[in-house]
Amino acid sequence: MFTYIVCHVWKEIGWGTIIYLAALTGVDESLYEAAYLDGASRFQRLIYITLPSIKSVIVTMLILSLSKMMSIGLDAPLLLGNNKVMGVSEVISTYTYRIGIEKALYSESTAIGLFQSVVNIIILLGADRFAKLIGEEGII
Repeated sequence: MFTYIVCHVWKEIGWGTIIYLAALTGVDESLYEAAYLDGASRFQRLIYITLPSIKSVIVTMLILSLSKMMSIGLDAPLLLGNNKVMGVSEVISTYTYRIGIEKALYSESTAIGLFQSVVNIIILLGADRFAKLIGEEGII
């Protein structure tokens, strides 16, 4: 389980770093200079300049992350799992694969996939409502 978590975090850190660095390059430097001349500390510049400037990117990344919440992926749990760790490595994706492909129970596999998609849509709509509550556009 530790290996899977480390691999997933390692994979996502690179993508998040690229997105947030691109957002930070769009922040106007004159705002930082003016705040520095007014005596703002580093923390105050972070709170009052950086975070409001990249708020839309933060909300977009939140919505994208939440929309993938139920889709853990098939490759990593399937490749890292074996008979010894089956009790902790079984996730919805691998369970759907096992009953759909290995046991040929297509209707049950489809029902599980549909349930997973419906829960993803509900979470996505909740994240969109949250984005609108904090003043962002959202996705709908």
